[in-house]
Amino acid sequence: MGCTNKNGQMQRRTLVCAEFSSHRFLMLARLSRNLTAQVVFAVLLGIAVGVINPELGKALKPLGDQFINLVKMVIGPIIFLTIVHGIASMADLKKLGRVGGKALLYFEVVSTLAMAIGLVIVNVTKPGATLDISTLAKGDVSKYVVAGQQMGLLDFVTHIIPSNIFDAFAKGELLPIVFFAVLFGVALTSVGDAGRDVLDFLHKIQKVFFRIVHIVMKVAPIGAFGAMAYTIGNFGLKTLLPLGRLMLDVYATMIVFIFGVLWIICRIWGFRLLPFLRYIKEEILIVLGTSSSEAALPRMLDKLEKYGCSRSIVGLVIPTGYSFNLDGTSIYLVMSAMFLAQVYHVDMTLAQQLTLLGVLMLTSKGAAGVTGSGFIVLTSTIAVTHTVPLEGVAILLGIDRFMSEARSITNLIGNGVATLVIARSEGEFDDSKRALAESGALNATS
Repeated sequence: MGCTNKNGQMQRRTLVCAEFSSHRFLMLARLSRNLTAQVVFAVLLGIAVGVINPELGKALKPLGDQFINLVKMVIGPIIFLTIVHGIASMADLKKLGRVGGKALLYFEVVSTLAMAIGLVIVNVTKPGATLDISTLAKGDVSKYVVAGQQMGLLDFVTHIIPSNIFDAFAKGELLPIVFFAVLFGVALTSVGDAGRDVLDFLHKIQKVFFRIVHIVMKVAPIGAFGAMAYTIGNFGLKTLLPLGRLMLDVYATMIVFIFGVLWIICRIWGFRLLPFLRYIKEEILIVLGTSSSEAALPRMLDKLEKYGCSRSIVGLVIPTGYSFNLDGTSIYLVMSAMFLAQVYHVDMTLAQQLTLLGVLMLTSKGAAGVTGSGFIVLTSTIAVTHTVPLEGVAILLGIDRFMSEARSITNLIGNGVATLVIARSEGEFDDSKRALAESGALNATS
């Protein structure tokens, strides 16, 4: 009898162990297919490779670059198709003007608020006051200086209107594409029934491009791995030490902006920020790995619609926001400019600081969609204001890549919240979709 009991207990233990092992295997299998887990693992692996073997990390740069190219390959057509469909879906030019006006007003107010917060914090913390400029490594920023000198207000205005729309698509210039898409959408709406067949055709083409994005995102972990390995391998963690205080302050300011300003905005308009961030966690991680908010743009268009925003609002606000609503970039610019003034011991008056803020409000729009836009805008602003020596920008080159993740993520979240607010204000937000999306994100996390 005792032997029988022992055998039974052993069989039960064996079954329990087998069940536990099976459950653990299924969980690991599910994680291995999850894009979030893949990107997190890829980023950590990239950091490890960059630290252990910097030369190998540098050699992996093409992986990140080619992934970004894959995304940029479809961004122009997707923005065009999305804006055109959004405008044509409104079928009311008065509504188009109202929504566009609301969006631009929101963008300017929130971006200016982001700059103001950055200005206050950098004045309180003074990250550059104790640094010895002679000990700081400098990089070559000549190409950014040239580009910055060419990005005045007049150049920004004339750059909006393309002389050749196909050239704008070929170069991936967002502002001209947005301008042409708005014109095309308005014209399509004004021709009435004759434009319906064209709109249906464009909608089918749009579905094809989103399917391309779905295919491209399967290699997102590879791109994130290559980009992170190159960043760590090329610049090295040691470059963070002298300028670590500025990085810490910039990151802290962006956290304050996201969980302070954007949290309050969400609460005012009846949203919860944390569930929304959980819902777009994959897009945030893609941006973290690639240092480019553009890498997540196509997926954000699709996800915001599934979250409850109407297609017409998403189609107009998100692409426009990528040119005019750069909250993270705004914080980075004002804090970097003030940091350089502190390093060179330039005591700027309140009037000078407010002038700097005003100039940045204009110049921050001038290099939208341009590679290295942060440095281009910073150099153009310093060239206009004559606050510090222009070559001082070279001090920041080593850590720019490390800060680009923070500003890109902030830009991404800021544009997502802007879309929610505009959709709610227009009565074009479906809360039942939001509840379904949030529950799905929660289940995926757990």
